[in-house]
Amino acid sequence: MKIALAQINPIIGDFTHNTGKIIAAAEKAIGLSCDLIVFSELIISGYPPRDLLEKKDFIDANL
Repeated sequence: MKIALAQINPIIGDFTHNTGKIIAAAEKAIGLSCDLIVFSELIISGYPPRDLLEKKDFIDANL
């Protein structure tokens, strides 16, 4: 099994940017014939979200 560890520098709260980086990393891993791609926790929202967790729009965008 070939595993890709994707290291991405997400921007907190920027879902469009972060998902674009995720897709690019996934495409690269697929091109390298990887069977599994591992991303860090909170990769879509960015880490740490802190006060954003109290905003309804932020929560809705993460669902």
